[in-house]
Amino acid sequence: MWDFEQGEVLAFDKPLHWTSFDLVAKVRYNLCKKLGTKKLKVGHSGTLDPLATGVVIICTGRKTKLIDQLQYDVKEYVATLQLGATTPSYDLEKEIDQTYPTEHITRELIDRTIPLFKGEQWQTPPAFSAIQINGKRAYEFARKGEEVELKPRLLVIDEIEVLSFDEEKMLLTIRVVCSKGTYIRALARDIGERLQSGAHLTALRRTRVGDTRVEDCYTIEQFLEKLNAEN
Repeated sequence: MWDFEQGEVLAFDKPLHWTSFDLVAKVRYNLCKKLGTKKLKVGHSGTLDPLATGVVIICTGRKTKLIDQLQYDVKEYVATLQLGATTPSYDLEKEIDQTYPTEHITRELIDRTIPLFKGEQWQTPPAFSAIQINGKRAYEFARKGEEVELKPRLLVIDEIEVLSFDEEKMLLTIRVVCSKGTYIRALARDIGERLQSGAHLTALRRTRVGDTRVEDCYTIEQFLEKLNAEN
């Protein structure tokens, strides 16, 4: 039996196009309805972009105190990059703004380049991110076409490997295990630049947070079904 007021830690597979806040709001609404209360603490331990799917950890009640600690868990992603083109958001949120040569990009070059991103890295976050600037989110400025200056951050990439490379379509799929604060969209940008071309994300899935794997997560439908089945 769940005890949401004392606190639960729940793992969800976030749907495509949902924000992490959308997921929290859906869970909170249904829990309050089930418990017959108007207030319940519910929060998540790490934002996942709307165009990404995968693991989001949600805490309720007294377990929301664990959120700060859980944010430091190592995360694993599977990302697909389109080489030879960039977008302002580094993913599919915005249209392609520039194309680049790809004739020189081979599997051999990919295999030499990708390992260079292992270890400590300085990374400039995307302008289209939830980082706070003067009390506002960076993406609020970026979506209005306003300049956003973000400082590079030190992060750690523990593992990075090539899963597949389609030389004809210039689609590269990688697996990344990294620290808190790593933007995979920004990593895509940096890989494109290191390949003397451009790149943006076409798909992103967070497959693990700490010891929690995506195959162990609830879909929102599974969770609501189990919640409604409880007395």
